Amino acid sequence: MFNRIIILTLAVAGRYGLAASCESLAKLELKNASVTMAQTVAAGAFPSDAKRGNPFADLPAFCRVAATLAPTSDSQIKIEVWLPVEGWNGKLRANGNGGWSGSIAPATLAAGVTRGYASAMTDTGHQGSSGSFALGHPEKLIDFGYRSTHEMTVAAKAMIRAYYGDAPKLSYFTGCSAGGRQALMEAQRFPEDYDGIVAGSPGINWSGRALLSIAIAQAVHRDEASYIPASKYPLIHEAVLASCDASDGVKDGVLEDPMRCKFDPKELECKSADTSSCLTSAQVQAVRTIYSPQRSFPGFEPGSELGWATMGGAQPFTIGLDLFRYVVFGDPNWDFRKFDFDSDVARTEKASVDLNALDPDLRKFSARGGKLIQYHGWNDPQIAPEASVQYYQKVLANMKDVSAFYRLFMVPGMAHCGGGEGTSTFDMLAALENWVEQKKAPEQVAAARVRDGKTDRTRPLCPFPQVARYKGSGSTDEAANFNCAVSR
Repeated sequence: MFNRIIILTLAVAGRYGLAASCESLAKLELKNASVTMAQTVAAGAFPSDAKRGNPFADLPAFCRVAATLAPTSDSQIKIEVWLPVEGWNGKLRANGNGGWSGSIAPATLAAGVTRGYASAMTDTGHQGSSGSFALGHPEKLIDFGYRSTHEMTVAAKAMIRAYYGDAPKLSYFTGCSAGGRQALMEAQRFPEDYDGIVAGSPGINWSGRALLSIAIAQAVHRDEASYIPASKYPLIHEAVLASCDASDGVKDGVLEDPMRCKFDPKELECKSADTSSCLTSAQVQAVRTIYSPQRSFPGFEPGSELGWATMGGAQPFTIGLDLFRYVVFGDPNWDFRKFDFDSDVARTEKASVDLNALDPDLRKFSARGGKLIQYHGWNDPQIAPEASVQYYQKVLANMKDVSAFYRLFMVPGMAHCGGGEGTSTFDMLAALENWVEQKKAPEQVAAARVRDGKTDRTRPLCPFPQVARYKGSGSTDEAANFNCAVSR
């Protein structure tokens, strides 16, 4: 009789969307894991330390579950899964991180819950934003590289099944930068985990980006004359626009296809003394290094100049530097000036094997019906955008036709994961949902440029190798006056 009552109770609860109470998930048994928190958070009650208002004021009630996963004896992967109490859309949305980030972002999880998703995120197996965790801990490096994301996915699905009485009908992963790298790792290594993946501005070649950062640091700090002060970035940027902006048919402060721009920085070389309106010959060489590929990794594109402080500033790019300090050479005091491009590149690539998401074989992901949207801003000053183009082309060469499951969108004028002069506001998750759920492949994605809270330009984003081409009449700030076509 008692068992019958339990069964009836669960059946009634399941009818209304819940098979178990939130707090009961504290006793959920997971392989190599322990649940550390399971509590219901009332609508609008999530704590906020925001100085201006509460960003979680409109957040609906959810079940907050935290766990620590230990797939190896040296693993300590923390995750959180937020489960809507009402209105669950039946789907999982997992989220990526940034840089060497070892943290879980409440705002990111909240965004998923607001859209009806069960939302998941991991700290990738460590705390803090430095790569120092990897020194002497090869298993933690693997956790960061790919294992933590997969382990989180398995645990999140188990929590969803326990709470709602059913597995998610669809699972999505979205991430940008390091999160984009995580996204591609999932498609490459664990093709069964997700039905749809959005990989934004991915750190796909972790070692290649680090090598570029060292090459740029060595170039701009070779001597005092080589350093390019930030005050000269607009000078170079305006010269690029003067040389190439109109070549795409629209003079709008944005290069539609920077790979077609043949700007030569020598035209800015000082005729005599160094001034704010010219570049020294040493600075010209430094500019060329920033634009140039290093081994197999591309340089930055013309148009990215306003963001060059990321790698060309007073200090080397920290994310790249940490790879050498804590993974390649195992010396926290390692000096970037010591790097030898003739002898140290192979060592770097070998040490980064668990971090690079470069496998072009996506046949298993495609065969199970997975869909992948990748995007990258052409003005990205942190991860060279042509790296995304190179990866897409390698997948295409490997599989011959990828249009049924994989689209790459290059975003003119966009910086790293957003911002910049281009139309950097768009919803790739919605495009992915339409592709997976409605079988509508994204032939273009609506995008806008938003300034001071107002939209002042709209454009279509086009699947590579197409670009948005002006039809010849009407405002160049209105998407309706553009179509997608292969670049001339």
